[in-house]
Amino acid sequence: MTERAHAQLEAWRDAGHTIVFTNGVFDILHAGHVTYLEAARAQGDVLVVGLNSDASVRVLGKGPERPINPEGDRKTVLEALRAVDLVVVFDAETPAELIEAVRPDVLVKGGDYDPAAPAGEPGHIVGSEQVRMRGGRVEVIPLLPGRSTTNIIR
Repeated sequence: MTERAHAQLEAWRDAGHTIVFTNGVFDILHAGHVTYLEAARAQGDVLVVGLNSDASVRVLGKGPERPINPEGDRKTVLEALRAVDLVVVFDAETPAELIEAVRPDVLVKGGDYDPAAPAGEPGHIVGSEQVRMRGGRVEVIPLLPGRSTTNIIR
């Protein structure tokens, strides 16, 4: 995370803002992404988006042609959305380290995740334990039916 991003987070924290965090690839932005990000933003005062770098997208096994759009383009598009206050690109396979650095009050994931799933199991929300231990909460936002980047590409 950049020094500038860290300073912005501290300023929001000092001002008493509720910091919301979510993450993803956000490759071909579609209505499902936009409604999800708006719902995530509604969970607090500011929304921080952890954006998978191109290298981390390839590690996730999305396919050899992914991402379609490079991380710089994906970051620019996300930053243009009124629901998004800060975008931080990360290279790791999971956002665990970034979540530790951001220290969000609310961690948000899409409806295909399960807040009760234990670590290592399908649907587990990475970082949920750390957020809850700090007194934060984890929210799952329903996905807009029929919208997915994978389906759009197909």
